[in-house]
Amino acid sequence: MATDIHQLEALFSVISDRKGDDPQKSYTASLFSKGVSKCAQKLGEEAVETVIAAMESSTSDKKSVVSESADLIYHWLVLMAALDIDPAEVYAELARREGTSGHAEKASRKEQ
Repeated sequence: MATDIHQLEALFSVISDRKGDDPQKSYTASLFSKGVSKCAQKLGEEAVETVIAAMESSTSDKKSVVSESADLIYHWLVLMAALDIDPAEVYAELARREGTSGHAEKASRKEQ
C-alpha cells in the first residue's frame, strides 16, 4: 500500500468511481446521493471531530487524531468529487502559494 500522495490519488479514484453506485451498498455513494450540501456537512463534522481529538490527545496517544484526520481527508475527497474538482487543482494552488508569506497571501485575497 502506498503511503504518500499516491494513496490520496488512488482513494480519490475509488471515490469518484462510486458516483452513481447503489447508495444501499456504498457509504460513498450514499453521500453522493444526498448532494453536495450533505458532503460538505460531513466534512465539517469530521473537521470538528479532528479538532476535538487534537484537544483531548495526550503526547503519547495520538491515535484518535490520526484516525479522525483520515476521516477528514476522506470526506474532503468526497466533497471534491461531488463538486467535480480534481484535488490536483488544490495541490496546484498550494504550489502557487509556496514561498509566499501566509500573511501576504491572506491579505491578497482581501484585495480581490
